[in-house]
Amino acid sequence: MKHNTLKPADGARKDRVRVGRGIGSGLGKTAGRGHKGSYARTGKGKIKPGFEGGQMPMQRRLPKVGFRSKLKNDTAEVLLYQLDKLTATDIDFAVLRAAKLVPANAKQAKIVKKGEISKKFALKGVLATAGAKAAIIAAGGSVTE
Repeated sequence: MKHNTLKPADGARKDRVRVGRGIGSGLGKTAGRGHKGSYARTGKGKIKPGFEGGQMPMQRRLPKVGFRSKLKNDTAEVLLYQLDKLTATDIDFAVLRAAKLVPANAKQAKIVKKGEISKKFALKGVLATAGAKAAIIAAGGSVTE
């Protein structure tokens, strides 16, 4: 076997189709691209995903799904370790607002478990997650909503 005699098997490589080479070839004139339109132009065959020819696309026709809570904007999150910095032991919404842990536009506050506390607190009228409640009670405090 010699390198200069190597060639692919018969039928393994097809000749490429030469389009736009006369009526007799079967792919003359428009070269298989049809008449006019974006697919007939050079470089314009790609359209963006979701485009439906000017018709209102499916992702805009269908309604939005899921639940978006309106209360989420009114509830401020206070992290558990931030309570340790407070001097007061009885904590309510007014104390949190005075300590600037809650923004002015918030209507309620929720204590979220992040970090640890060393003091005991009496939580009144403030929401708390299950983990935060457990941590406050474990430190000797109390939670009343």
